[in-house]
Amino acid sequence: MSGVEKVVCVTGASGYIASWLVKLLLQRGYRVKATVRDPSDPNKTEHLLALDGAKERLHLFKADLLEEGSFDSVVDGCEGVFHTASPFYHIVTDPQAELIDPALKGTLNVLRSCAKVPSIKRVVITSSMVAVAYSGKPLAPDVIIDETWFSDAAGCEKSKLWYMLSKTLAEEAAWKFAKENAIDMVAINPGLVIGPLLQPTLNTSVESVLKLVNGSERFPNVTYRLVDVRDVAGAHILAIENPSASGRYCLVGRVIHCSEVIKVLHQLFPHLNLPEKCADDKPFVPIYQVSKERAKSLGLNFTPLEVSLKDTIESLKEKNFLGV
Repeated sequence: MSGVEKVVCVTGASGYIASWLVKLLLQRGYRVKATVRDPSDPNKTEHLLALDGAKERLHLFKADLLEEGSFDSVVDGCEGVFHTASPFYHIVTDPQAELIDPALKGTLNVLRSCAKVPSIKRVVITSSMVAVAYSGKPLAPDVIIDETWFSDAAGCEKSKLWYMLSKTLAEEAAWKFAKENAIDMVAINPGLVIGPLLQPTLNTSVESVLKLVNGSERFPNVTYRLVDVRDVAGAHILAIENPSASGRYCLVGRVIHCSEVIKVLHQLFPHLNLPEKCADDKPFVPIYQVSKERAKSLGLNFTPLEVSLKDTIESLKEKNFLGV
């Protein structure tokens, strides 16, 4: 099934994942109604309007996550809705206003609008692995995280993991609302998303890679759950086109310690000035596994990490973020 002339909505369309989603939807013939907070900001819209097929089949709308009813007219007449809009920052001064309200209230706002429209067959929400993995269970090489795991909101709040809390609360509320209002909903739970950028601005997930290659003296003692942005965008479309898609889908191509990422980058780009020492002397944070079974059942094949990292670095160079 292709999307020829089918009408879908993408919220937060100027974002990293959403921009790729819009690009792939247009390639497949969909008519896309895309929301952005400020349609007059060229940083948010120019790269979307330049996409193949945008002239004929992309329509931009202004909508605000915190404004009740602001998605009503946009989702009207759509067959599918992709709700990707949600802020992602590590450093916040007011977590409630900056992360939790836009994620939680924004998701419910979009779903309320969807509940009013009988033509909508399915809603796909962009959740995150942070709504899955912070369950309080210890992680080790023999542990396999899967879709049955749910992050513990109270634990996230106690540890001041505000982004994790925002995504956990938003997904919990979405499932409850979808059930109560008979909305056919699917959640996509990607790990840390890397790969080429379409938008002109740097996003938080790709910034993690940039920090490693932009002259850092030490690398963080962290384990990444990495996935390619093109796989994430593709999975959203599979989730709407595959009638049997349901529930949640964890999307992690590779769980890898930062030290191993450095090794891969070194092989790909020997000239890069990469950090050699870890930021602390503690044992490396363990790796673990994330199940790929459901993602593969959707029809997804993961891009190899080497390809994603190579394309990320080349994209950062092209957009002049890289000091080499």
